[in-house]
Amino acid sequence: MDVKTQPDRSRDVSQPLDRLGPDETLKANSDYLRGTIKQSLADEVTAAVTAGDGKLMKFFGIYQQDDRDIRDERRRQKLEAAFSFMARVRLPGGVCSPSQWLKLDELGRAYGGDTLRLTTRQTFQLHRIMKHNLRPALQGLRDVLLDTKAACGDDTRGVMCTVNPDLSKLHAEVYTLARQASDHAAHRTGAYSEIWYGAERQDTDGPEEPFYGRTYMPRKFKIGFAIPPSNDIDVYSQDLGLIAIAQDGKLKGFNVGIGGGLGRTDQAPKTYPRLANVIGYIDADQLFPAIDAVMSVQRDYGDRVDRLHARFKYTIDDKGLDWIKGEIERRLGFAFAPAQPYTFTSNGDPLGWIKGEDGREHCTLFIQNGRVINTPDRPMMDGLRAIARVHKGTFRITPNQNLIISDIVPEDRPAIEALMKQYGLDEFETRSGLRLNAMACVALPTCGLAMAESERYLPDLITKIEVILNTHGLKDEPITIRMTGCPNGCARPYIAEIGLTGRAPGKYNLYLGGGFHGQRLNKMYLENVGESAILEALDKTLGHYARDRKSGERFGDFAIRAGYVAEVKEGRFFND
Repeated sequence: MDVKTQPDRSRDVSQPLDRLGPDETLKANSDYLRGTIKQSLADEVTAAVTAGDGKLMKFFGIYQQDDRDIRDERRRQKLEAAFSFMARVRLPGGVCSPSQWLKLDELGRAYGGDTLRLTTRQTFQLHRIMKHNLRPALQGLRDVLLDTKAACGDDTRGVMCTVNPDLSKLHAEVYTLARQASDHAAHRTGAYSEIWYGAERQDTDGPEEPFYGRTYMPRKFKIGFAIPPSNDIDVYSQDLGLIAIAQDGKLKGFNVGIGGGLGRTDQAPKTYPRLANVIGYIDADQLFPAIDAVMSVQRDYGDRVDRLHARFKYTIDDKGLDWIKGEIERRLGFAFAPAQPYTFTSNGDPLGWIKGEDGREHCTLFIQNGRVINTPDRPMMDGLRAIARVHKGTFRITPNQNLIISDIVPEDRPAIEALMKQYGLDEFETRSGLRLNAMACVALPTCGLAMAESERYLPDLITKIEVILNTHGLKDEPITIRMTGCPNGCARPYIAEIGLTGRAPGKYNLYLGGGFHGQRLNKMYLENVGESAILEALDKTLGHYARDRKSGERFGDFAIRAGYVAEVKEGRFFND
């Protein structure tokens, strides 16, 4: 589809500094994100950058971290923390070519600790990059037309798009729009090329950031495109969720959802997860004006003093949904049409082989918690490199941290299939339904927010839950379970049928009752408990489910019907 409308993205960039919080002041005074990053990178005395530069580098998809497994020991030895950096790739819709995969594999082996991490927003993360290797790593990405621009920070994060190989033509059309939306909403500052590629600063005819201004967005802003009946992107968790409406297999337009967001902060009851509200329908050629209108309302009215209150969901709840919708329509110059009918049936991945409408084959591989790494019994990184060397199609990262080897012509399937078996990449055939529908964030040892384990712990916990499942005849039942090391919700635990969020080492909140296709938040069942209490609770509820469930009833629905938790009807989460 040709994008015929080019909306006016300009704004008055002036911001009264005395009304800004500390992070807003940092942005306003950063010379469009340049800060003193070049000086911090050149400082050989420390492996870190300054605190302010660390915040600005997030706009370039880079997080400063340290190894928390050895933090206390290094402190006792009066040594600096073991600092390193994580770089997140901008990869709208999760689609990459075999040559891009091979370059990422090369960079992961050279700079990222011999591993790649697939994320819940359909992209790659490289962890444990040393400061002096940041420029070579980012320049390596540039060699295959990739970057880390706007993969974090107070701007538009990586744009998501449903992965549905069954609907080849529709997926291609919506994916193209997702990629254009990513480019459209990315920041314009020349700082990225200057700092990471060594480019000279260029004069600009107008404002360097015509849409964002000096202070960018109040907080991160997430956009996602869903293609029913799959809600794999969890569209209701997006600040701006766009639900594709098709007619005769061709894209017609989008239902528009606003105000989703799953993050909350421990001991801060004013923060909460919230599901998006669908406010109407737009035709496909109205997409980019709508994106600008929605983002500009949050840009202009979001809280720039209290960062805990700065996400779009809080702006909507403070101003009122009707007021926000009216302001978006005023900026658009037209009213939304009534939302069109649609149905979601799942937010998981169809693992294994399927054939698309174009006759090409696709195989979705199970990548536990998105971790691509070689182990003695499963050399996954080597296996995917071998496949990338012969594959002629594409790779697609799913929002559930899995990987699709996509667009395989039928005559090439035997070779791909042989490599999968050789390297043990076909484990989706033997894993339990719970494990195949599990997600975990990275958490310890690198995430600075983590309060408990997640990626390193969830596989072992699932092994113990599988004993319960086997006892009750539920091994193959698809039940969603998601774990995070803190309440921030990066693995979207508040939508899962079983959700776990870290509170302290070995302690978690347990949530039950989320919707199987992402349509309902769950509710806290147990607070701040350890493994034994979690297993006891799941034995009780899963056993009850096995005995008394109705035909086709999902576990989350049963947990509500059986009275274990109350249904969250208002689209917002509260602990009471």
